[in-house]
Amino acid sequence: MKLLGIDVGTGGTRAVILSETGKVLASATHEHAAFASLQLGWAEQDPHDWWRAAAGAIKEALQKAGITGADISCIGLAGQMHGAVLLDENNQVLRPALIWCDQRTQAQCDWVNEKIGAKRIIELTCNPALTNFTLTKLLWVRENEPEIWKRFRRVLLPKDYVRFRLTGEQAIDMADASGTLMLDVANRRWSEAMMSAANLPMSCLPRLFESPEVCARISEEGAAASGLKVGTPVVAGAGDQAGGAVGMGIVRPGSVSATIGTSGVVFAATDHPAMDAQGRVHTFCHAIPGQWHVMGVTQAAGLSLRWFLDLLGAGVSYDELTREAGAVPSGSAGVLWAPYLMGERTPHLDPKARGALVGFTASHTRGHVVRSILEGVAFSLKDTFTLFEAMHVLASSIRLGGGGARSKLWRQIQADVYGHEVEIVEAEEGAAYGAALLAGVGAKHWNSVEEACAAAVHVAVRVQPDRAAEQVLKQQYSLYRQLYVALKPLFAQMS
Repeated sequence: MKLLGIDVGTGGTRAVILSETGKVLASATHEHAAFASLQLGWAEQDPHDWWRAAAGAIKEALQKAGITGADISCIGLAGQMHGAVLLDENNQVLRPALIWCDQRTQAQCDWVNEKIGAKRIIELTCNPALTNFTLTKLLWVRENEPEIWKRFRRVLLPKDYVRFRLTGEQAIDMADASGTLMLDVANRRWSEAMMSAANLPMSCLPRLFESPEVCARISEEGAAASGLKVGTPVVAGAGDQAGGAVGMGIVRPGSVSATIGTSGVVFAATDHPAMDAQGRVHTFCHAIPGQWHVMGVTQAAGLSLRWFLDLLGAGVSYDELTREAGAVPSGSAGVLWAPYLMGERTPHLDPKARGALVGFTASHTRGHVVRSILEGVAFSLKDTFTLFEAMHVLASSIRLGGGGARSKLWRQIQADVYGHEVEIVEAEEGAAYGAALLAGVGAKHWNSVEEACAAAVHVAVRVQPDRAAEQVLKQQYSLYRQLYVALKPLFAQMS
């Protein structure tokens, strides 16, 4: 038995093939075209490009593993959340998808809050109206592109569009649906009250499934494009955060992950829909039936370091930058980085926030800047841990994922900033790995997601905090907390 996991990310689509024990047999990634940003704060991608990348990655992974599509028992998908793929009556894509980091919908958030009420929205969906969420993207298209809206019939999220191309079925899982602002998260069903209040038709929504449920099978068209076998079952899967959490074994209360990819996420499993009254963290369904999770998001985590690398131009590598940063003491000699390059979600809920690099003197070097970026992203993630403490959400173990787990320096900085031992798991395949484990549950190889994780997810490295560095960074964090408060009035004027 072989399992296939597919992760439709922002930068590319990854396919991972696992053995029946959870061992990675092969993986492949095909990159996406860079997302388009036609105006400040906009972010769009072409769904056809996701499909091209997915089909290519699947074929390459099968080839690397030395198997055919007939050897795959079940398939799971994960992917970037919150995107809006608009389809017409013939299931053709109407326009480029507005993706997770698009910030253009503040006017629509204001309209929803005024019409429905901010408190009522949280009651209906467990979350506030944010510019990232899918519903506000639909409202923007309705208001600004009426000719396209007339032809609109169905909305899919990114991974679900790839599933549609693989199977011909339109479906979504509870975890990914939680980030649309159209799901009754507490009761795990679409919110008719929310849809009615926003004057959106229930018919535009795909069918809901729990993450390990089989919801579709590979079609002839999907098989021809990908090399998979017609009829192979496909489970609902999960948004990238819940899928990545499964891949890291974050399946029981007390287990927490901190993942640094393009964005950064602190994710805690819960056995009930815990909520922050101000909606500063997300309360979503987990990829595990009957479980939920709370999640804080930093919009520009790994993106912060990528942004700085791009500024430097060709000839500079991540390794070179992190070597320079490693030679700088903890605290970056006072330099602070606020990673608000794409606005910010947790804890500020402010699309107008902007990145800020402060505290320079003539003696500071490039290494100080890089280290301040690494520390600033960790400080931003610590904001979520601070909220979790106030919500009485336990963090008995912390596991790291994404680029922040692969960098030894960033691992240590996170342990020092969080003041807690951090763990790194053996398989570093992220959400694609979790999607494959969900497929294993769908194939009945494991009886539950918890059983799958117990069998397949193992800790490879543990990193202890350096207590001296921890004290320095504790002081830096107190200064970091004052940055947003001081700069917020300026951010509003700049926007």
